[in-house]
Amino acid sequence: MQKLILLASSLLLMNQGFSQTLTPGINLSYIDSSANPRNDIYKFANGKWLNTQKIPASDGSWGSFNEINERNISNLKALISVVSADMKALPGTNNQKLRDFYLMAIDSVKADKDGIKPINTDLAAIDLIKTKNELIKKSAQLNKKGVGGMIGFYVYSDFKNSNVNACYLTQTGLGLPDKDFYFEPQYESVKNEYADHITRSFECSGNYPESAKAASAAIMKIETELAKISQNAVEQRDPQKQYNPYTKAELIKLSPNVNWDIYFAAIGIKTPANLILNQPKYYEGLNALINSVSIADWKLFLKWNLIKTASPYLSNKFVNEDFKFTGTILAGKKEIKQRYKRAQASTDEALGEALGKLYVDKYFDANSKKRVSEMVDNLIAAYRVRIESRDWMSPETKIQAQMKLDKIIKKLGYPDTWIDYTSLTIGKESYWKNVSAGREFQYKRMLNKIGKPVDRMEWGMTPPTVNAYYNPTSNEIAFPAGIMQVPFFDVNADDAFNYGIMGSIIGHELTHGFDDQGSQFDADGNLKMWWTETDYKNFKNKTKLIIDQFDSYVAIDTLHVKGELTQGENIADIGGLTMAYYAYQKSLNGKKSPVIAGFTGEQRFFIAWVQGWKTLVRDAYLRQMIATNPHSPGNFRAFGPLSNMQEFYDAFGVKVGDGMFRPAEKRVNIW
Repeated sequence: MQKLILLASSLLLMNQGFSQTLTPGINLSYIDSSANPRNDIYKFANGKWLNTQKIPASDGSWGSFNEINERNISNLKALISVVSADMKALPGTNNQKLRDFYLMAIDSVKADKDGIKPINTDLAAIDLIKTKNELIKKSAQLNKKGVGGMIGFYVYSDFKNSNVNACYLTQTGLGLPDKDFYFEPQYESVKNEYADHITRSFECSGNYPESAKAASAAIMKIETELAKISQNAVEQRDPQKQYNPYTKAELIKLSPNVNWDIYFAAIGIKTPANLILNQPKYYEGLNALINSVSIADWKLFLKWNLIKTASPYLSNKFVNEDFKFTGTILAGKKEIKQRYKRAQASTDEALGEALGKLYVDKYFDANSKKRVSEMVDNLIAAYRVRIESRDWMSPETKIQAQMKLDKIIKKLGYPDTWIDYTSLTIGKESYWKNVSAGREFQYKRMLNKIGKPVDRMEWGMTPPTVNAYYNPTSNEIAFPAGIMQVPFFDVNADDAFNYGIMGSIIGHELTHGFDDQGSQFDADGNLKMWWTETDYKNFKNKTKLIIDQFDSYVAIDTLHVKGELTQGENIADIGGLTMAYYAYQKSLNGKKSPVIAGFTGEQRFFIAWVQGWKTLVRDAYLRQMIATNPHSPGNFRAFGPLSNMQEFYDAFGVKVGDGMFRPAEKRVNIW
């Protein structure tokens, strides 16, 4: 084993007459020096953390994202405590809305007193349904409140004309995480628990046990039929197959039993002349189900969607029943999160940019934004060099790839223009009414996009969010303020650490523009083949290697990671890590990397990456993740990419026979 001596924990840099102390960034207390990094870098980098940490009872998993999120929750609590105590906030202001939303959310006494009352009006309206047209109308009205049904409508940029907003129809109606949960034997127990959960939820709503059980059976039958005509998570990965333009006449011909004029009138627009169907077979199948399923059973289905959606915002018996299934059965959680944490999360959902502005003003460091911006520029520069070095790409395709980098939109921290919440009314009637008001506000904002150009400056996440994203239709990368924190970013740490994790996250999002999905969108965000036929074939051959690699990983028992489902994220991890490595090398300006705490810069770079993905996961959560999540579990994300990188081998002396060694012909080398 290569000897790694833990020395001083900081480096004193002399820079043009002044000194600056930079920390190594990596957490030395996590390192298990008894493990050999050449055999198991994950255990070496995180061993002591893994052995001493426990998943909090209220969580399904625990890792770096959770650590930052808990810090953000604490910061938001301090902000909200000030706002919620401000009884002089003027009516209609953001502070009044934040105050009243949070106070309603935190008031469990009122919620228990109200019981089912907040949804009684909608339940009564469902009871009055007598015809298919009334069924469709009520379903649409519920959709505006964020309640699901049998129709899934949304407005989004047109995949093939990215400057224009288009109307989409997508599959919906399933209460389990994926269609496979309805049919595969390994999920049979979860399906049975779900049926029991529906029964108990109807009992909470005042139904006798016999009628509640009958309602559950009817609902399970409908959902199973909907699952038969739905696609699973893997099938939905191909954007070409999700893009199926239909005229209004063609939609009516496909599904004449659905009165589309009534549906769209109920949500507040005219029936679009043109729509895009993500899954046409779903609506072809729904057309038959509209007639074959009785009105009485459809009414139960709508009631269930309402109860299911509203339960977290009603009395404790509904909240606890919802948690028993969604928290415990699906994620293995032992107890529900404290009410104030749940209240803050729903406040962020309803008034995210109002809350986010307060968060940014108080907690976001402008120096962090500046340094991350410089890192983004360096990552893009590294990408340019890397693209030119690809011997499997033709000059024509390289020109298009470089153009995509030229046009990428960079969003850091928070939006330039904040959402105007003037038309959103938040009151003191009930928690659920405020939640549904927030969702109706967002739904109306979505509808207002119809016929208007795409706003490429709009954000898809709120500022406190601990995450990042790439949007292929606008060719943008976005990094909310919430993620620019330790252990992902440390303004006081050496570059090796920051490039190792934050740089790799930036590179990850950039690489999504060139993964199995993003590669199909051009520089302007259009679903258009910009590759030569030979180059794209070469690319797909290389992605097959990464599918095979992750297919081989056993997550739990005999359950393997789904290489095809996770290929986009895995491509992004490998590409991002590679770009970050070369951006870090460029930052050294030809000098040898400094040794800090006994590790070279290259070693600290890779340790930072691995520590960023330290994860503990409950079995139930892991099983659901494998079935539905396009991300691989954290441990595989940590070491999977490294086994493909010669740069990692060189940093730690990995050789044939070591656990981290992967034969050259099996290594993934795309970007």
